[in-house]
Amino acid sequence: MSVTRANTLTATWASVSPARVFSAAAIYPLLARLASVAAGPAREELLAVAPTPLDLPVRGALGIWTREGTPLTLDWAARADPRLTGDAMIDRPLLDAWAAAQTGAPVPSLPPATADEHALILASALAVTADWAEPFTDGVLRPDAGPWAGRRLASLHRRGPDLSALRAAETAAGPVTILTVRGTSGVDVFLCTAGGAAPAQAVLAAAAESFASPGGRKGPGITSALVDADDTEPELVVKVPRFAASTTHDLLGLADVLGLRSAAASGSFPGIGPGPLRVATAAQSVAAAFTAPGFRAAPARRAPVVPMTFSGEGTARRLRVTVRFDEPFGYLAVHRETGLILMAGWVDDPEEAR
Repeated sequence: MSVTRANTLTATWASVSPARVFSAAAIYPLLARLASVAAGPAREELLAVAPTPLDLPVRGALGIWTREGTPLTLDWAARADPRLTGDAMIDRPLLDAWAAAQTGAPVPSLPPATADEHALILASALAVTADWAEPFTDGVLRPDAGPWAGRRLASLHRRGPDLSALRAAETAAGPVTILTVRGTSGVDVFLCTAGGAAPAQAVLAAAAESFASPGGRKGPGITSALVDADDTEPELVVKVPRFAASTTHDLLGLADVLGLRSAAASGSFPGIGPGPLRVATAAQSVAAAFTAPGFRAAPARRAPVVPMTFSGEGTARRLRVTVRFDEPFGYLAVHRETGLILMAGWVDDPEEAR
């Protein structure tokens, strides 16, 4: 139930404000925790978004921070949550160090607490790392049509026999091609494209709702041909731009999506303390990189281009299915066992090739 609701939050976030990288899964546990200690309209709005608790299956930094001197209930004080001083020079390094220690990876700096009114801060950071079961090779992609036409993009290429990793699903946004890139640490990344036929928010939201749906192999970005080869085993060729993204989101800008409207205005949290409290700041820092060896928590160093060689004509004919992500596309990082979408994003400005 919690995974379904968290994935629904991902789809809603994507449909309202798609970004290069974001994580609804990282904020969902905090919303559920706030709902458990809230009252009135704040509680109703939070429960509508996050009605049940969720334990993340990967490392994340999740915390509700309160200012020193804020009266707290005995139960909340016993949680030993870190306390804010109201001094940005102290609080910002404290938040950054906390996020890095909890995730085990470098993450973008969290926003500082700069005003005395910051009695309650919601903060989360998430880092996901997955090595590919079948690594990619660095190369160059030259789109000949679409918004990236004429560019030389740093790309990742791979070929193998597993055609089942590719499918085209019928969604509310129309046909969406979905490629599963399997990781070795229980995390898979799903790449999705509508070939420019639908806007980012529609494609990403549709993919979040149907990434596990069955489908055929006729969709945007997919071509098939019979080619000369040494055997008849089918082959899947993948060409995708390399990308990296890191950002910090002001979550109060998504207050309606996250159920924080009343909590930010004049929330009542009797489970935290007897006095009036409101969520004055809500932020998320998140980073992701899609590289040759895997999906990384932070942007990776540039790798040199590796030339690709091709053999001459073979004695057999094989089916070669090629999928090219040569127009803006989306991605989902999914925990395989639970189906929880850990991260999502939209790639609209990939890295140039050197």
